[in-house]
Amino acid sequence: MNKLYLVISWLITLAIPFALIGLGIRILLTPIFPNIEYRMPYFPPDDYGFSTQDRLHWGMYGINYLINNADISYLGDLKFSDGTPLFTEPELSHMHDVKVVVQKFLDIWYGVLVVLILLGIWAWRGKWLSIFSQGLRRGGWLTLLLAVTIGVIATIGASGNGDLFWNFFADFHHLFFQGNSWLFPDSDTLIRLYPLQFWQDAVLSIGIISALGGLGFAFIPQFNHEV
Repeated sequence: MNKLYLVISWLITLAIPFALIGLGIRILLTPIFPNIEYRMPYFPPDDYGFSTQDRLHWGMYGINYLINNADISYLGDLKFSDGTPLFTEPELSHMHDVKVVVQKFLDIWYGVLVVLILLGIWAWRGKWLSIFSQGLRRGGWLTLLLAVTIGVIATIGASGNGDLFWNFFADFHHLFFQGNSWLFPDSDTLIRLYPLQFWQDAVLSIGIISALGGLGFAFIPQFNHEV
């Protein structure tokens, strides 16, 4: 049985970064991040007329759509004051695709959290808590490594070398979306609400949240509750 526990411990190590990065993503899918981000003094103004309040108002519709059960009409029915649709058909199609990816990710994330909790209970009752905690600690250090990498990419991109972040951003989209379906003119609403700076800061925030969580796991004390 000890070999089984060791295998499970290493699986826990691999699960922790996913769990913590998922936590960062889930926090960003709340009003907290846009309410801070849009008010940052360096956040680029919208050349086509959105104020900070406009971005806060319309930006939350896109975020809420990703985590609610509404169909695309939730965004498709939105209109400017002159009656023109807020989003074009290509934008709506992309948002639908993003919602599918996000909700599948969150389903897996919730499942991983449940499994980790159940394994923790099993480790406590089965008296292999020390092996379990070793997996948590290794997962914490692995998360720190990944978080630093993510943070470097986002920070360098934000500080002027946009090519590095843009390549990361583009490669990420090519993994989940076909062709150039995720590229839009600067005048489109998606770009006006979520410019590249938004995503740079989002990635940096995920890195910080993950790093803090990883730091907490990395220094979990050694338990001696063994088989």
